[in-house]
Amino acid sequence: LTPIGHKIGLIGEDRLNLLKIKENSINEIIKFIKSENSEPSEVNELLINSETPVIVQKTKIASLLLRPQISLKNLIDILPKLSKFIEDLNLNYLYNETIEETEILLKYSSYIDKEKEIASKINRLEDIELNENFDFNKLKSLSSEAREKLSKIKPKTLGQASRISGVSPSDISVLLIYLGR
Repeated sequence: LTPIGHKIGLIGEDRLNLLKIKENSINEIIKFIKSENSEPSEVNELLINSETPVIVQKTKIASLLLRPQISLKNLIDILPKLSKFIEDLNLNYLYNETIEETEILLKYSSYIDKEKEIASKINRLEDIELNENFDFNKLKSLSSEAREKLSKIKPKTLGQASRISGVSPSDISVLLIYLGR
């Protein structure tokens, strides 16, 4: 929202620059964490204390961070190369915010990507129009509840149809196949 606030004059240049510094720092940290390995001797004590399985060979720092018991701050405390890398970024008062956001992005990136994909699919369904005289009853592959509700509500798009209670994702798939998509 900061770039939008800046565009309409609510946010100053300094705030926008701080955001850019934070975003660049997050990207640099993520790149470092995904590329660097940690040795068992460096992390196993933390893993034992955190009641999570130890490692027996070099492991990417990013894969350690995926464990729910391990935080980025834990790893910074025990991995000198990670600590030095982050220290060299000179985050100052952006430190806590940057570390927290980096950890969230790394731990939840697969979920975030999945949700973005779902949102993208839903947006595509909004563009697929249904004929207002469409006879849903002739599609025997639809569940009877879906046929009943779709016939009663008469959605204008597949997106609208997907939001009707009682219309399942498999019913939407049947409609997509019927429409040749």
